[in-house]
Amino acid sequence: MPTPQSSIESSLILLIPTEELQQHFENELPDFVKQPSTYPRNLLEFCSYQALHVLTQRPDYLSDKEFCRLTYDMMLAWEAPGIKSEPVVKKTASGNNQENEEEDGWSLFYSDSICTAVQVDDKKTVGPEAFARIAPACAAIADIITVHNLFDALTSSSGGQLHFLIYDKYLGSLDKVIKTAKNASGPPLASNLQLAEGEIILDVDGTVPTQPVLQHIGLSAWPGRLTLTNYALYFESLGVGLYDKAVRYDLAMDLKQVVKPELTGPLGARVFDKAVMYKSTAIAEPIFLEFPEFKGNLRRNYWLEISLEILYAHRFIRKYNFKETQQMEALGKAILCIFRQRAVREAFRIFPSNYKTLLPFNLAEKLPGGDMILETLSSRLKFLTARSPRHDVVGNSSGDMKQQFPISLLALTRLGFTLPKGVDADGEATFVVGDVCVGEKNPLEMAVQQSKGDMGRAEAAQATVDQVKVDGIDTNIAVMKELLFPVVESFRRLQFLASWEDPFKSTVFLVMIGYTIYRDWMKYVLPCICVFFAALMIWRKHRNKGKPLEAFKVMPPPSKNAVEQLLSLQEAVSQFETLVQAGNIILLKLRAILFAALPQATDKVALVLIIMALVLAFMPLKYLIILVFLEAYTREMPLRKDSNDKWVRRVREWWVRIPAAPVQLIKPEDKKKK
Repeated sequence: MPTPQSSIESSLILLIPTEELQQHFENELPDFVKQPSTYPRNLLEFCSYQALHVLTQRPDYLSDKEFCRLTYDMMLAWEAPGIKSEPVVKKTASGNNQENEEEDGWSLFYSDSICTAVQVDDKKTVGPEAFARIAPACAAIADIITVHNLFDALTSSSGGQLHFLIYDKYLGSLDKVIKTAKNASGPPLASNLQLAEGEIILDVDGTVPTQPVLQHIGLSAWPGRLTLTNYALYFESLGVGLYDKAVRYDLAMDLKQVVKPELTGPLGARVFDKAVMYKSTAIAEPIFLEFPEFKGNLRRNYWLEISLEILYAHRFIRKYNFKETQQMEALGKAILCIFRQRAVREAFRIFPSNYKTLLPFNLAEKLPGGDMILETLSSRLKFLTARSPRHDVVGNSSGDMKQQFPISLLALTRLGFTLPKGVDADGEATFVVGDVCVGEKNPLEMAVQQSKGDMGRAEAAQATVDQVKVDGIDTNIAVMKELLFPVVESFRRLQFLASWEDPFKSTVFLVMIGYTIYRDWMKYVLPCICVFFAALMIWRKHRNKGKPLEAFKVMPPPSKNAVEQLLSLQEAVSQFETLVQAGNIILLKLRAILFAALPQATDKVALVLIIMALVLAFMPLKYLIILVFLEAYTREMPLRKDSNDKWVRRVREWWVRIPAAPVQLIKPEDKKKK
């Protein structure tokens, strides 16, 4: 069986002969990954993961072009693992090679022209599966939960195939973002914010005068600089050439925080959809952070997403009560994903949204069944350990859930970030790369795929919802009337029977309903209705046989201009106000009766309530229902109509004479900042 070219390159990196590396694969991995049909691909994964463990121990590997080319070649080789390579000169791990390792670095794998990796041309591209198997082996490059979304973002303009130039540009942008974050976490910005130990600055905005960040509190608005860390948001108001002391908005503690998009504008007007609202129990009133821009609200959406990612990560930590290392591993996963989001945004001007986000905790909140992703992640973090014995193998089977490794922590440590004291992440003693296993899928990836299967149906349903939305109050009312036509028509027919315009039909209906109530058959009415609708749906299903549903036809009302629509809206608001006033008057009159503002009326109401109590206590329920039905149904009956009208008139006159309870409006003190 031929040895893949990338396996030979891996042997040069590891300073282990290819035969010995293959022997390790034979001896240390389970039998199911050594089946003949998958043997070359699994051997390639094993060798690649071993090599990436060595390469990622250096802090500047993302900026190395040879690392970029090698990982891309690994992806190409994964797609065609059985292709025979040209003969190469095999190098063994001699003592001289070990002595020269520190001098030559990883240029060893390109030191011999015969051993040069497969060169990438314009025709060779990488598909999604190869990217998903190799990229997560380096925790900084991709996360197992969002790796497919990252691939979709990188290939959005290349037809679902990843070109080397795009991959190289992504790694370059990611390296730039990480170096910027490391520099920002040092003085003078970090000292001005007074960051806690282990607090990392993830992004800063508002430093460019043409792109300020405005903080709205009450009616006041002030420009400044906004900073996001892995624990909080910081806002520094811009003074006279200097920034004032930063105000901290916590995202870590359980303060009932609410972070959501909001409208803002001058003097409190809700005009521009470009702000993020932050509210918690630690502040008296909500604050609004506005991100002005000429077109769209992508800048606001980006800050909303990354702020929510930190908030959701801390909620996840609190929910499962994680310890220090587990907490930092969950935060490390969020931190690295935010760096990737920044890299894609800055390099390609792409902002993945909704179900295509690159942020795992945001994705778990949005996907149907996303809680299963978090449960799978928590089960893996539960068995987290920072150390492993020397004989452990990179990419071993994921079936052993009793030992997991702080992959994100190790990646951040190797990239040069400082962890808080007490958090153990010894990368030298840990043989581990990304969250990947040779020859099998990670449980997290399977949970994401299952959720995305449900997501497809949810997106298709949402697309139909977006299509049927119509504009205008009159048009929406017309659609609702047509949809409720069966209900309205049924109610109209009941009114016709209750009006006694056709005495025969009204009498038949009265006898049928009365007999049904008397025989205690009313309890079967609702079940019969449910069975009727179930049978109707099944009959429709077999009759249509997969045919698309016909469009619901609605005759829209005459179109109105903007002024007419405003007048209609004003009239609707006025009618609603009238209804609310009438409701308040009824409640105030009932209050007057309750507190005996009119003693004669109170006596009558009390007597009626006592009689009703006796009737309810001693009369069987079915006879009570019959009496209520007869009284309501026979009001328009010729024998009762005159007497009923007189009785209703007397009740109305009595109600008019009842005074309303007094109301006093107290003006609250205005404590808002002017």
